[in-house]
Amino acid sequence: METIDISELKPGMFVVGVTKQTGHIKIKNQGWVKTQGSIQNLRNSGVRAVEIDPDKTLKASSEDKQPDETKPAANTQATDESQADINIQSSKPDPWHKSTSIENELDKANALYQQAKTLQQKTFFDLKAGKQLDLTPFQDTASALIDSIFRNQDALACIAQIKEKDAYLLEHSINVAIISSIFAKHLSLEREIIEQITTGALLHDIGKIQIPDKILHKPSALTPDEYEQIKQHARYSHDIVKNAKLGKIACEIAAFHHERLDGSGYPFGKVAAELPQYVRMVAIVDSYDAITADRVYKVGKTPVAAFKILREQVPDKYDESLLNAFIHCLGVYPVGTLVKLKSQRVGVISQSNPDNPLKPVVKIFYHAKNMLNTEVKDIDLSSKRIDDEIEAAIKPEEFNLHLLKFFKHSMLP
Repeated sequence: METIDISELKPGMFVVGVTKQTGHIKIKNQGWVKTQGSIQNLRNSGVRAVEIDPDKTLKASSEDKQPDETKPAANTQATDESQADINIQSSKPDPWHKSTSIENELDKANALYQQAKTLQQKTFFDLKAGKQLDLTPFQDTASALIDSIFRNQDALACIAQIKEKDAYLLEHSINVAIISSIFAKHLSLEREIIEQITTGALLHDIGKIQIPDKILHKPSALTPDEYEQIKQHARYSHDIVKNAKLGKIACEIAAFHHERLDGSGYPFGKVAAELPQYVRMVAIVDSYDAITADRVYKVGKTPVAAFKILREQVPDKYDESLLNAFIHCLGVYPVGTLVKLKSQRVGVISQSNPDNPLKPVVKIFYHAKNMLNTEVKDIDLSSKRIDDEIEAAIKPEEFNLHLLKFFKHSMLP
């Protein structure tokens, strides 16, 4: 037996099994690979490496010739099953599959997040200095974030939810990239497409570097002229990403993330027919993160309130089917949300529960009635031994809680 990368797999080879994959995929039967299309199907389904039996490789007169299914390879007893073309049980990976625990992934995820912030900051400084930029490191960052999300999406989802008021410009694009990646994984999009979406999301606001700081960081309402200047950042983002040759998907996300289905968006006034699925996805995520973020001039809404605001704008502004899928993807109470239980205990959603979104795992640390910190522990609301439930999503300010401090001291290893 020999293990090879999926890129080395050729028609005529006999596949025994999968040895490396993303998502939750199983080989339905062993067999010869008949066509290049079959190899592409395996690649699209997340297969990265396979085990083959070299002794059973069928020789073809040309690379594209299909193996003769009527003649078994020498010294083998072929069966109807083994002669069938290799296939998989499902072409869609399980969007909820986790290959590691959140405890194992959280430290790696936090390191990735901090590296992404450093990259964003350096890029902003270099652009201001007029330097020629190579934006390909964003592709590497996007790939690393996606790897973490495929291992356990709850880790980065939690970090993205814990926002710093004064770091919005840096964190917003990273958060949009993380949530867009989780959303794309939930929709079972191909890995290559997820990487392009995530790269575009990381860079969707890069054009803000060309907006004067006095406008960008203004703590009060913008004048009509200032707002018109702000709206041009998407045009600038498109030009920067296009010049970096990062591909069509990244360019369109950078350009069109503020466009709306009814043509009321900016800066190009595009309508539904001109907005592909991935742009519609990032438009939802971008708005969601902006609504839930604290800014110098506003307090962010809870995820539940943000979902309600977005729902009020379908089908005119946002794609209704995608918004429904997005809410199902994150859950009514997304990981990282601060909640109060009926027992008056307060905690952070630390693990999602796709089977019962109203009963996730909550890491409690405070008692609302007694106004005291408590022992930090996980409460699995789906357990039959737990007689408690979520009463409401809350904001830290309601109880004078420092969520970021708690996160750093109690959740990171």
